[in-house]
Amino acid sequence: MKPIRAILAAAAIVAALPGAALAQRGPDSLGADWRARQDQARGGVQSGRLVPLSAVIESIARRTPGRLLDAGLEGRNYRIRWATTDGRRIDFIVDAESGRILSGG
Repeated sequence: MKPIRAILAAAAIVAALPGAALAQRGPDSLGADWRARQDQARGGVQSGRLVPLSAVIESIARRTPGRLLDAGLEGRNYRIRWATTDGRRIDFIVDAESGRILSGG
């Protein structure tokens, strides 16, 4: 019985970690073509056409304290879903080429 408790406790800890909710939702939560958009974004960053998503997220974190819920490329823009420290959810739209925040916050 003790090994089962240990497994359940470990599963509860992993589920509580930041980002675990993203992994549990599955690929369809971001749309059927999310993998192709991810590859498109990666290629754009590698070619220098797009700002790295990590830099955009850092910019948002400096501007609005909170945590990332999810993010992805939508057309020519990044959409970043953000949870603020006071519990609000903000959807930022950011120009993927310049890194300029177009809306949100």
